[in-house]
Amino acid sequence: MQIQHIFREYDIRGIFEKDLTQEVVCGIGRELGRCIKDSHLPPCIHIGYDARTHSPTLFNWLAEGFLSEDIKVFALGLIPTPVAYFATFNTIDSIVCPNSVMITGSHNPPQYNGFKITINQSPFYGEQIRALGAKLEQNLPYTKKQNADSKNLQKIQNLNAKQAYIDFLSTHFAHLKDFPYPVVYDCGNGVAGVALAQILKNLNISYTPLFFEPDGTFPNHHPDPSEEKNLTMLKEKMAQKQIHIGIAFDGDADRLALLTTHHNYKGDELAILFAKDMKKHFLSPIVIGEVKCSQIMYDEINKIGKAVMYKTGHSNLKVKLKELNAHLAAEMSGHLFFNDRYFGYDDAIYASFRALELFLGYTPTELESAIHALPRLYSTDEEKIHTTEEQKFTLISALKEALKNPPKDFPILKDIIDIDGLRVVFENGWGLVRASNTTPVLVTRFEATSKEECERYKTALLKLLESVKG
Repeated sequence: MQIQHIFREYDIRGIFEKDLTQEVVCGIGRELGRCIKDSHLPPCIHIGYDARTHSPTLFNWLAEGFLSEDIKVFALGLIPTPVAYFATFNTIDSIVCPNSVMITGSHNPPQYNGFKITINQSPFYGEQIRALGAKLEQNLPYTKKQNADSKNLQKIQNLNAKQAYIDFLSTHFAHLKDFPYPVVYDCGNGVAGVALAQILKNLNISYTPLFFEPDGTFPNHHPDPSEEKNLTMLKEKMAQKQIHIGIAFDGDADRLALLTTHHNYKGDELAILFAKDMKKHFLSPIVIGEVKCSQIMYDEINKIGKAVMYKTGHSNLKVKLKELNAHLAAEMSGHLFFNDRYFGYDDAIYASFRALELFLGYTPTELESAIHALPRLYSTDEEKIHTTEEQKFTLISALKEALKNPPKDFPILKDIIDIDGLRVVFENGWGLVRASNTTPVLVTRFEATSKEECERYKTALLKLLESVKG
């Protein structure tokens, strides 16, 4: 049985009942249970799930696998992904357990689902996930006798981690009580609303809700706030109500978008604003960005602290954040990781309240002005070049080799940063070509001091890429 394709860089992901069958999902629980025991960790796991219609079924199958290895299962129910992370860092109903699995398809189409895994408070990813997949392939098919009896499901213990999370954030952000501006929130029929609504009520924040009701068919729009088209209804509601702050979440609430009347703040822009806010408390805030972030972010943060460039991917950034004991990490897509006053994982609900804190020092108009006052660079949106899983990394290697001896008319090179794909630094800007870790595409982005230079760098680098395809 071929299943290795569902074991991705950062998570396990596939189509329900096509890739994620009962046998496969139960097997994933069994193999993860063995990993926990082999690592001499507490033999327990928190499991939560998102709003997708098949998530409760996957919960039962996964739990059976864990129970077959005598791993205690704590059911967290329908929750945002950050609640599953929160449970691994906190004592919930007198229970201490550093391991969790969140059953979620995030922002993917409704037929997809998957598993985000945390073992010993750290992301389980990369080679760990691929090794898990290889073991599972070797051991399939399990005999029926090996599988846990469904009666084992009676051993599952329910934990109210969601309420503990709500209580924590309500206390942590008590200073935002009676926040002076109304806000429009768009949960996209994902799971953010199941925790957010009560926190907003506790803090007496005036808000207009959009699509707070969890619905895994996503009837109103796709829950991906990094796509501008998915913010249309939020913008319309802000204009209709004359509300100047809007916040949108992805399907499992680990990414967000912040909008004011005339601006949609990208992840790197938010990193600048948060770093400046942290400067009030730290002599030198350390902020980690990914290779897609603007040079402006690195330059501005280096003026007040230290900016570090690292690989794209929420698992990569979580690990690097802890390694450097940095204060913040940020991705362009809206993953924000606060190690300052928090636990260092991507939590869009928590980040949304940190965003509201910015408005205690700025009006919405003043916040826009602070961003517009930054140096002006011209950049392309993230663009994708379709290829194959087999070719994508080979193409990056070939392009790197070609850059050692580029054509005579190629723009002057200043540096090549290869921590994640190739960020090619030119005299007045840069171009990025990297292999996606989750799909068979190359991702590109370009930035320069002028529109013409940006286009020149893009044309030259993509032409060189085309020449190495062979």
